[in-house]
Amino acid sequence: MAQNLSAFLMFFGALLMFIAALGVARMPDLFTRMHSSTKSATLGVGFIMLGAAFHFGEIGMTMRAVAIIVFIFLTAPVAAHMLGRAAYFAGVPLWEGTLSDALRGHYDRRTHRLINDEKIEEQLFEGENGR
Repeated sequence: MAQNLSAFLMFFGALLMFIAALGVARMPDLFTRMHSSTKSATLGVGFIMLGAAFHFGEIGMTMRAVAIIVFIFLTAPVAAHMLGRAAYFAGVPLWEGTLSDALRGHYDRRTHRLINDEKIEEQLFEGENGR
């Protein structure tokens, strides 16, 4: 029973990682590529490590697999967020089919801080009056 469960988990993890690789190859811009690779690959590694834990069936191996899963689940999304943020501020272009840019006009590129709504209205008012 444990062998079948282990094989299924590893196969499903490999399938998710294959989907992540397809996403990286097929998505149109950096941000959607990072999204597909982070989500699918993180889950893929998690399932593969669970499969390894069931395969070996030892408490030491299970604890290592769980530690790896927790580490990957905590670090991969944060790393992708930081890379995406750096790419956005470096001016990596969005895909032309992107419907909205939620940070446009809400971010001060000099200080790297979000601008509150009052400052946005002030900047828009200054822009309209030619200041």
